[in-house]
Order: sequence, then structure tokens, then C-alpha cells
Amino acid sequence: MLVDWNDDFQRMLDDLERKATGGDWSAQRKLDLIAAQIQYIEELDDEPRDESPTLRRVRQSKRYPVWRLSHPFEPGIAVRTIVWFMDTETAVVVLFSGDKAGMGDVFYDSVGTRADQIIEKFMQEDGK
Repeated sequence: MLVDWNDDFQRMLDDLERKATGGDWSAQRKLDLIAAQIQYIEELDDEPRDESPTLRRVRQSKRYPVWRLSHPFEPGIAVRTIVWFMDTETAVVVLFSGDKAGMGDVFYDSVGTRADQIIEKFMQEDGK
């Protein structure tokens, strides 16, 4: 599976990399978790049909079906990556929460609306 993302996600990755380079352990751990989540998506043969402990359908999604990637519990860190499967070969990272632990369910309350906006912007910019 090919994984793509927008400029906002890239800026967030760049910011985490700067912090990690400066010695921020939490930023480095978040980068490690994001890399593992992206690798998980890359290893998929097709859009998922079933949920797993790592990949679950976001029930709050509105117009576009999106999935969330998570990781086993780590105190103080809860990375959630929201992905939209554009087609059978391409997944697009549309949202990221580096601190879902601190946000709680507020993240999921708005994820559908935010994901729709990001997906529509991505399609406009990418000519889809």
C-alpha cells in the first residue's frame, strides 16, 4: 500500500523531528510510533475489511470512511493516526493526534468533520 499525506502532516513530522533532535524523548517516541503505524499501513495488501487491535474504523466519521491506528498502552503517550483509503493501492494520512492521552474523547468528537475537510482539500490539491 502506498501511503501519502498532506503538507500539514509533513509540518507536524518536521516539528517532531526538530524536537527529537533537540533531545525531546516524547517527540522521539511519537516519531517511532508514527513510523510503525505507517509501516503497518504499507504492509497492507488492500483496504481493510476487518478491525484489528491496531486498526479500527472511526465510527464518528461522516462523509468518508476513515480508520484509526493506535498502539499498545504507554503511560502519557497515545498516538492516533487517522487514515483514509483513497483506493485499493493508496492510503492517505489525514489526521494525527500526538497526545490523545491528554485530549481524551474530544479528539474523536471532531474527527469526522476534520477528516472530511482534510480529505476534500487533499483531493482538490491532488486533482482527484
